Amino acid sequence: MDNLQYLAMIQAYTGIGIGLMIGLGAAGACIGIGIMCSSFLEGAARQPEMIPTLQGKVFLLLGLIDASFIIGVGLAMLFAFGNPLLAVIK
Repeated sequence: MDNLQYLAMIQAYTGIGIGLMIGLGAAGACIGIGIMCSSFLEGAARQPEMIPTLQGKVFLLLGLIDASFIIGVGLAMLFAFGNPLLAVIK
């Protein structure tokens, strides 16, 4: 195969990888946030006096879960716009 075919193959596989990174990252973050918030609501219903303590922890974990997804999006954008794998093809 010539270099143009290698280049197209690398870009195609990179595109598939980017889609999986963003898609699975978003799905994981949404599922994690949903499970955590449902547990918060269950705990708040059982012990209403613990709501302020639990609410602070929920907001902290919401930020951490979203940060991990945003880091994944940043890595995906690195591969989309500055693909280091293309340096192999000369």
